[in-house]
Amino acid sequence: MSSRQELANAIRVLSMDAVQKAKSGHPGAPMGMADIAEVLWRD
Repeated sequence: MSSRQELANAIRVLSMDAVQKAKSGHPGAPMGMADIAEVLWRD
């Protein structure tokens, strides 16, 4: 697995944790946008 994919997966896990901890929201958007966030973070 490339480091880019690992970072995107880390974003997904963190977003799921944040939604669960807040007991509010929906993780769909952050999980779907994780690859885009990774590109913006790196480039």
